[in-house]
Amino acid sequence: MKCIAALSILCALPLAAAAQGQVNIICSVQAEWCNMMSTVYTKTTGTKVNMVAKGSGEALAQLNAERANPKTDIWFGGTGDPHLQAAEQGLTLEYKSPQLAQLHPWAQKQAADSKYRTVGVYLGPLGFGFNTELLAKKKVAAPKSWADLLKPEYKGEIQMANPASSGTAYTVIATLVQMMGEDKAFDYLKALHKNVSTYTRSGTAPIKAAARGETMVSISFVHDVTTEAINGFPVGQATPSEGTGAEIGSMSIVKNGPNTDNAKKFYEWALTPGGQQFGIAAKQFQLPSNTKVPKDPRMSDPSKIKLIDYDYAKYGASAERRRLIAKWEKEVQGQGK
Repeated sequence: MKCIAALSILCALPLAAAAQGQVNIICSVQAEWCNMMSTVYTKTTGTKVNMVAKGSGEALAQLNAERANPKTDIWFGGTGDPHLQAAEQGLTLEYKSPQLAQLHPWAQKQAADSKYRTVGVYLGPLGFGFNTELLAKKKVAAPKSWADLLKPEYKGEIQMANPASSGTAYTVIATLVQMMGEDKAFDYLKALHKNVSTYTRSGTAPIKAAARGETMVSISFVHDVTTEAINGFPVGQATPSEGTGAEIGSMSIVKNGPNTDNAKKFYEWALTPGGQQFGIAAKQFQLPSNTKVPKDPRMSDPSKIKLIDYDYAKYGASAERRRLIAKWEKEVQGQGK
């Protein structure tokens, strides 16, 4: 087996002597991360991995469509809200990992909130990305707060995703509602609307646009900003001084999937320190949930960010999500500039 240097810890594992069946996975993180996990897991266990990449919204829709005859065994990654909805809808299996005690408290709470039908695999704080060259050219200061985004100098210079299709953007709405109260949060979103040029389909599109000079500012998970910086783009980042939310990327075993025993084995492997090093290898900088994973200095340090006490159970519920998105579509997206 040829080894990637960053994954050398896994390369020490023995090769499986014989094929060990298969496991069908929906992967809702970046393609390179998915591919590394699939390749190394197959080589180290002999289990064939059938992996399909889908965003978290699409993944939840597929699990619903397959409800009567599930084809999927495990769902890895993507914002935690849809995983909580899958749990609420009875699509995922109750399973308590013996490794829970090794995980950060936020990952354990995600499991408890779902009655152990999902678990946290990474944390990603919400913040801003900005193109440093564009800011310098236009002599505009980088935003440091939610309030800064309403300044006239950012008119037409901000991109955020559409919450109907993006977990990132829904996290924005849920964060603001919890910080400000619902009425003030929607007043804020209406004011922000005047400065937003585009609501993109995916949560990563705004920072990619900022990195390439197509917009000045993005509302993004800060780990996505770090990725663009590592790739050589002129971007900086900030987390709002008033406070901010975070996503808990999650993992769930599908109820009545065709290969449940193999799903549990993959799930356990994906919670180990070795199984949680693929994000970094793929230039993704979310904080892994296992406390024993060595911390990369390029990751955001949650202890240095003003994180709100985000109510994942309430705002991950299907009815609340539908209600807030419908309200945003009517009151914010539906208004003129």
